[in-house]
Amino acid sequence: MTEENYNYRTSQTLLRNQFPGKGKLKIPIIPKFQESPGDFDDLLLIGFDKTHLEDQNHLDRMVHFFLYDYRFERVWKNPDNDIEKLSRYRAVLSPDFSMYLEMAPVMQLYNVFRNRWCGAYWASKGLRVIPTVNWGDESTFDFCFEGIEKGSVVAVSTYMASEHDNRCDQKEWFMAGYNEMLRRIEPEKIICYNTPFPEMQGNIIDVDYERSSWRYMNYERSFHREDLDAFKIGSSSSGNRDTIEPYLTGKGGGSAYGGGWKPSPNKPDDQRFLGEPGEIKTTYKNGYRVDTKIGSDGRAALERHYTDHKQPWAHTNPHDHLINWDNPAGFPDPQPPINYPDGAPEFKSFERRFYMKNTIVPSNSLEQNRFTTISDFQTCMRWHGEVEFLWNGVHYSITHRNGRIYISHSGIQETERSFATSGDILAYDVGSCQLRDIITKVTVVFRSV
Repeated sequence: MTEENYNYRTSQTLLRNQFPGKGKLKIPIIPKFQESPGDFDDLLLIGFDKTHLEDQNHLDRMVHFFLYDYRFERVWKNPDNDIEKLSRYRAVLSPDFSMYLEMAPVMQLYNVFRNRWCGAYWASKGLRVIPTVNWGDESTFDFCFEGIEKGSVVAVSTYMASEHDNRCDQKEWFMAGYNEMLRRIEPEKIICYNTPFPEMQGNIIDVDYERSSWRYMNYERSFHREDLDAFKIGSSSSGNRDTIEPYLTGKGGGSAYGGGWKPSPNKPDDQRFLGEPGEIKTTYKNGYRVDTKIGSDGRAALERHYTDHKQPWAHTNPHDHLINWDNPAGFPDPQPPINYPDGAPEFKSFERRFYMKNTIVPSNSLEQNRFTTISDFQTCMRWHGEVEFLWNGVHYSITHRNGRIYISHSGIQETERSFATSGDILAYDVGSCQLRDIITKVTVVFRSV
């Protein structure tokens, strides 16, 4: 055996056995956090991807990892690289490697191990560490609380479990694990990133999600290049990520698809997707008429748009979209346009046994149509949303055909460009900038999803 091979097979990078832990799984134990006066006064957090050695403005924050895993895989692969930087902050939460319900159990166990190993390693190097706790369903309870001493200070996040972005809350899943955590760990304090649920018991330190976000920090910084490279498992998987909005924290636990879809109270025309069987709902979107037909299950089955979206080479006026609900996220997903060059058939109820009625649905205001985040825009693209927007006096149209996303100056076919993913289209040139730079600032005059 060569010395090189021997050094590799006995290295801690491979074995990770210097923290023996307890029980048969030997999950490393993160030592109890030794609280100092003021540690939890007006506490704010900072995402790992916003930390750097030159930071002088946010050192009173604790570092969190409520981020998508590719943003911090480096702390597992090269645990020494960030110690100097992390040691400058008030404390560090152990990395929140994902525990999605759909994950293979061995991956859930592996991510618990990585969480605790990194925390124990940092503590051994003198960092002040608070364990982040996450869980899957009840089958994970036998290992997901291991490596945390009774009476410890712990950290959780309710973001993934909370109702947002057209998703139902996942409170039942969250509270089952939370109450089990209280029973097993009996934590001294619980840092809660995002608003706690009223049912949550314990000594909770409520950390304001918005005040901790990058919008309230006085610098902007992109994430690590090596994190991007590590995430590129396949050539297309990286395209759907946010590239300039790194403070999205909706990850870690619950369903990987989020909660099921529900109409947003801030978007009145979401109501058109649900109704009585056979009902036809009419919405007037900035002067365009949209008729939505409700199927036998009370969900939208077909939708007719009385517009060509200013792309007459690709759409007839009117055209239809079948609405597909058969996706893991439970979202209404409009399918490719059905065009009628020889005239559209009558739009009527599928089944004669239903009494057909027509209901007028309020439309969204321009402010309610606005894309509040890049993630909001990408979600719209992911579910085949058709969009028209104004920017600097130019009208743009976005539609979907043949599995690709098409954008053009409205009515001018030679300006049309196509993109494979919701991430790729953000690079579309809009005047002197890219779409990613202005999509949250444009006036959205039509939006189907």
